[in-house]
Amino acid sequence: MFNSNPFAELSASIPPVMMQTYVVVMIVLVAAGTLFDIIHKGSARYFFENWRKSKSKSKKEVSAGELVSIAVQTGVIDVLTSGEFCNMRRRIAHLLTMYGFVMYVVATALMVFGYPTAATPTPSILPNLWWIGGLMVCVGGYWFWFFIRVDVVAEGRSPFRLMRADLFILSLLASVTLGLVWAWMQGKGMPGSIVAFALYIIATTVLFGSVPWSKFAHMFFKPAAAFEKRVSKADGTVANLPTLSRDDPEQQKRHSMELLRDAPMDMGLGIKREAPRHH
Repeated sequence: MFNSNPFAELSASIPPVMMQTYVVVMIVLVAAGTLFDIIHKGSARYFFENWRKSKSKSKKEVSAGELVSIAVQTGVIDVLTSGEFCNMRRRIAHLLTMYGFVMYVVATALMVFGYPTAATPTPSILPNLWWIGGLMVCVGGYWFWFFIRVDVVAEGRSPFRLMRADLFILSLLASVTLGLVWAWMQGKGMPGSIVAFALYIIATTVLFGSVPWSKFAHMFFKPAAAFEKRVSKADGTVANLPTLSRDDPEQQKRHSMELLRDAPMDMGLGIKREAPRHH
């Protein structure tokens, strides 16, 4: 079961061209939804205007070599390893979900377009990657939903409390979970697998069709925002925020004293602070 292409098995009842058309439609929905999100929210205009203002106030010129270095750092630290997350549990959950989703989607596309029927044997590595990617999404997503979310962990709210901001993660988990359930039921020859497949299609359509109202487009904005942030540090503007100068020991000393004065009594005394819970 884990070595077989579930979409090739499905071709006995649904023409491969229908599955391929569906995948293309989902890609178009993501592209159109992202463009709509950019235009509606003015994200691109804000980004370029902020970039232009930052350059006009820059304190030093950033060379082409520095820009390339910054781009590499952005790709490796902010994109590939999600370096913006300070909380290690949240970071691991995010990486599991991100890489699992990429593996799952790529394997799906390759199986649907490259090996749509049983007449073309599918390399076992593709179904393996599909299952592994889907399980990674489930582990990272459910871990985040039930054990890491701030409103659940720190504020004591129910994990079943739903908001519009939860649309992306919930539709993602529903789509991947139902996809795995459908493939398992189909592989076992269980009745009702076609119902699971129908629910899988509905959840997947919601996932890719709700881009303008979910955080799906967020994954395209983050790299650009991270790159701009690093450039602003390099040219000295730092988004117009005050900075500490490494060349001014007196400034650093004053800053340290201010932190010590304003910190709670147990800060800096070697006492391990517990994470806030239910307050």
